[in-house]
Amino acid sequence: MKEVRFFYNPTPLSGMLPPDEAQHATRVLRLGVGDEIFIMDGLGNFHRATVSEATNHRCCYSIDSSEPQQREWQGAIHLALAPTKNIDRTEWFAEKATEIGIDSISLLDCRNSERRVVKTERIHKILIAATKQSRKAWLPQLNDMQSFDAFIGTTALPRQRFIAHCHEGRRPFLGDLLKPNTDSLVLIGPEGDFTPDEVRHAETAGFISVSLGTSRLRTETAALVATHLMRLANRINEQTDTDE
Repeated sequence: MKEVRFFYNPTPLSGMLPPDEAQHATRVLRLGVGDEIFIMDGLGNFHRATVSEATNHRCCYSIDSSEPQQREWQGAIHLALAPTKNIDRTEWFAEKATEIGIDSISLLDCRNSERRVVKTERIHKILIAATKQSRKAWLPQLNDMQSFDAFIGTTALPRQRFIAHCHEGRRPFLGDLLKPNTDSLVLIGPEGDFTPDEVRHAETAGFISVSLGTSRLRTETAALVATHLMRLANRINEQTDTDE
């Protein structure tokens, strides 16, 4: 069976792959004129295409058909986290969250943050690679870093919003509160956790304090657990198939 080759192009109708995708197609995969490829635009569409020109730095194609994809879940999944000091761990989260299914990733600058500058270009490339690898039709949105206060002061936050932390006191388990097929947002703090003032500020802004279980998790692990719980709560297609 012939392997299907997926490439990312935010402007698929241009008929030409972006330079980095073109080099991968022609220099690494050795694709040539007449080979079939699939273009994903990151906006929910796959485009079946045929290579019409292939050089070391250029790959042109003609689109044979466009195939809109059905969403795998309903309700936007949004995770906001304070990047880890070791950026590799944040990048690992971004990759795995994309494979599981996520709509938006935001970066927070918190009181206890150990990293306040992030090169989002590299994470964006990781999101593209993970989207292609997992055959997702939608590319997650990556938002620039914002201060904690500025982020929770945003007016466009969903009703279903939570802040996960390790402070004392009883907190409900996130998985017990998530409503299916509803926009959701979870905040994950830095390695030193959110400060009590940040938690109070978030609660005043309508966030619900939650637990992710009995284990104390690293930042990137907590972020992935929260993403997975949101994804499970929004598994509309799987639920429909089971009901049938």
